Amino acid sequence: MSMNYLEGLSTGQLGGFQWMNPSTMEVLTGDKSGIRIKAPAKCDFFKDPAGVHMMASAPCLYLEVEGDFTAKAHVSHAFKTVWDAAAVMAWADPDHWAKLCFESTDFGTRAIVSVVTDEASDDANGVNYHWPDVWLQIVRAGNAFGMQYGPDGVHWNMVRYFGMEVPKKVRIGLVAQCPGGDGADLDFLAFHLEHETVGDLRAGV
Repeated sequence: MSMNYLEGLSTGQLGGFQWMNPSTMEVLTGDKSGIRIKAPAKCDFFKDPAGVHMMASAPCLYLEVEGDFTAKAHVSHAFKTVWDAAAVMAWADPDHWAKLCFESTDFGTRAIVSVVTDEASDDANGVNYHWPDVWLQIVRAGNAFGMQYGPDGVHWNMVRYFGMEVPKKVRIGLVAQCPGGDGADLDFLAFHLEHETVGDLRAGV
């Protein structure tokens, strides 16, 4: 597997990462490696199709990426309140972005949830996922994107295949959201980024 971009990070050393909506980050120790991002209360990225809930306030630790890419994150969290999620996001501008989440849903499940925002957000609950951690992946080839999830960062299941007209350079970020609660800790155990796409955007390989 490619380089883990979270290795060597600390509160004072972010490497090439930058913040949208800065928050508190700590390095995980003990039997976990990676980082924990603290989501403040009532934070999210969402542009409600009904025009009611419009938010772009969740902490996002991101890298700028030009051209095609494969981005994968290993995530976990405690599912404290509804809509808590650890997510990986591709962001071009406030009206054009997409995120793939491991989320506590309003149906009482833990699920893989995708949101594609092209002016408004298209919000789709996917498969319920009963294990404590999961790998999430977003891949790009031109203006076509694929989203997948899987147990090990190697074998993938399709979530979504879509198109969005965005610039060559976008932000690829790790999002910690807590739209319904008083704050949450979201764990990002690994993050891998390759500056090339996969052979099959639907399959993720």
